[in-house]
Amino acid sequence: MTAISGKVVAITGASSGIGEATARLLAERGAAVVLGARRTERLDELARDIRDHGGRAIACTTDVTRREDLEGLVGRAVAEFGRLDVLVGNAGISRLGPVADLDVDGWSAMIDVNLRGVLYGVAAALPVFRRQGRGHLVTTVSTSGLKIVPTQAVYAATKNAVRTLLEALRQESTDGVLRTTAVSPGFVNTELTDSIDDPQAREQARRTMDRIAIPPEAVARAIAFAVEQPHDVEIGEITIRPTIQG
Repeated sequence: MTAISGKVVAITGASSGIGEATARLLAERGAAVVLGARRTERLDELARDIRDHGGRAIACTTDVTRREDLEGLVGRAVAEFGRLDVLVGNAGISRLGPVADLDVDGWSAMIDVNLRGVLYGVAAALPVFRRQGRGHLVTTVSTSGLKIVPTQAVYAATKNAVRTLLEALRQESTDGVLRTTAVSPGFVNTELTDSIDDPQAREQARRTMDRIAIPPEAVARAIAFAVEQPHDVEIGEITIRPTIQG
């Protein structure tokens, strides 16, 4: 038995990378996981694999830009397992490039996924947490919001907006019902670079990732650390990066 055993955890962006690693680790430690992402086949495969290894997992196709999909994810958790203890908001995209490129469509896409998708998750989960008397929002942010560099202006802006949101929500929730945790990874070996449209920025990000990136399992362990704390202990922020990242 672990402190995570018996918890019900919904995860967005669960079909690969940090989301998949988190789902596997939390299920291994006894949580029931509700997997949300757009790639249904990969979700179904992951859920089957977790169940084949003795865990509890269900898949729920989820596009975080659709409020009704987040409501469906949370509702599925409650319907299948009776409650929701943790929502891990992990879905994210990156469209890197100088602001002068005026990639307005890319900016809008990042706002829709990285910021609005988190807000939709909060809107879906918070009423459930209030009814239960407790709940935990764990959200993947980024070190890009801590160290601002060229080509990442709007991406960093969305991540800093989420960090601001979580801190304000924390201060609004000192009645002991809600915990919030912002997890800021540095370079992690995931598929995030695949969402970068600019060929030069994508290639540069991939080269850096190949050279220094840590595995997504490292971030999953940080998330598990926050989740396993007793409810009167809140891990507000975790920054996790490669030791050699500047």
